[in-house]
Order: sequence, then C-alpha cells, then structure tokens
Amino acid sequence: MLKTKPLVHCITNYVTVNDCANILLAAGASPVMADDIGEVEDITSIANALYINIGTLNARTIESMLRAGKKANALKIPVVLDPVGAGASALRTSTVVKLLENIRFDIIKGNISEIKNLLLNTKNTKGVDAGEQDKTSAANAAQIAKELALKTKSVILISGEKDIISDGTKTVAVSGGHEEMGRICGMGCMLGAICAAYRAEFPPLEAAANAAALLSAAGENAFKNQGLMSYKNNIIDAISVMTPQTFERGKKIEPLYPRTLRRHRQREKS
Repeated sequence: MLKTKPLVHCITNYVTVNDCANILLAAGASPVMADDIGEVEDITSIANALYINIGTLNARTIESMLRAGKKANALKIPVVLDPVGAGASALRTSTVVKLLENIRFDIIKGNISEIKNLLLNTKNTKGVDAGEQDKTSAANAAQIAKELALKTKSVILISGEKDIISDGTKTVAVSGGHEEMGRICGMGCMLGAICAAYRAEFPPLEAAANAAALLSAAGENAFKNQGLMSYKNNIIDAISVMTPQTFERGKKIEPLYPRTLRRHRQREKS
C-alpha cells in the first residue's frame, strides 16, 4: 500500500509490539522497535516517522520518549502519540502532559476517554478502554476532536464505532470495520502505528483518515465469524494483500463540515 516503505520507529508497549510490527510490514512500512535511552535518538534520526505509545508506561522509557520526540521535532520527522490510559493514573496523566509540553505531535490518536482527558482533565478512563460515561454521539466527538486539535495544533483521531478525525478546521468520520474489532487486544495500537506510517507519506489529516479507513476496510473484509485470534491475523493478512484499487473502493471517509454536523445532530435528536 505505501509507496516509499517508510521506516517507523516505535516506542510502544510490550503487550502489542509484535502486532504493531506485523501490521506495519503488511501495510508496506518497515518497523523498528527501540526504546533504550542510549539509542533512541540515533534510531529516530534515521526514521521517517516516530510512534510513541504509553500503553505499558514505565520510568525507564519516559525519558526515551522525550529524547526521541525532541530529536524528531528537530529533524522535522513526524511524530504520532497514543496516550493509552491517560486519566487512569497520575503517572500516565503527568507523562502525557510532559510529552505535550515538550514535543510537537502531528497526530494524537486515542479513544474518547483518553482524548477528553487531554482536553478537559477528566478521569473516566477504564484501564486502557473508554469509560461508558464518555461514549457520545459523532457530533459531540467531532466537537471534542476539533477543540483539542486547536489546543494542541495536532490532528486528533478519536477511535470508536465511527472514527472521528479533525485538524481544527476540517473534520471527517471513518466508518466500516466490525464490532468484534473492539474485543481484539492491540487494535488501537496497530491503528496508531499505521497513522505514523501514513504520516511519512501524507499530510496529517489525510494520513490519519487513510490509516483509520485502511484498518476499518480490512476489518470488514476479514470477518468470517471466526475466533478473535484468527480474526486479528486475518485483518493483518487483508492489509497485506490489499491493492490501492481495492482500498479506494472499500474506504469509507465522510467529510463532517458544519452543515453535515447539523444533520447528524438532527438525526440523533429524532
């Protein structure tokens, strides 16, 4: 799918590191997983994109994330943040604040609870999953994404049943996929990794929208009423054999301009 085989440096969590590596390979990227403080700046300097994921946050890697992010900014290498579990603990919340203060992120991807925490300092995250009280309409999610985009000057991707992406001016929704994707460990991490790969070739909003559309199209095509592990592998397989033509036919990206948002609100009230 990707034309330039971008090298994506991932400082990510050890629960899903293998899944991120494999889905990057399937999408046509080249992954490298390096989180030791002694080499993160060197690895970042040769990469085409940096992906920072705090899923299994620990004191050893926080400084590695900061150094890698600052090096990427200095070299104008795009950076993607996945603030996994932001709001679930003081360490996660304070680390995300520190990362945002020191690093300029091209894309920030999270579920609705994580994104609301970044915007409003809420604490409704259920572990690394979205809290039930935070689940909201597409129109409300779009407003939250827009506000955080303006605040951080980053493209915001809120993952969910319908993914919402905003740069503060333009907002789009991505549909598709299958509800069983929400039961697979690592789907969000894989989406973040794909965002970084696409950002190496595309502007931030287009990169985030295409990454979400790719995973959703693969999830829709791969579901055969099988077990979860087989389904995850089939999603990776579906991406590995997808052509640009089948992707163009299968992706579902809908612009959410103000008029469209009003229609969404009217439908939700009726």
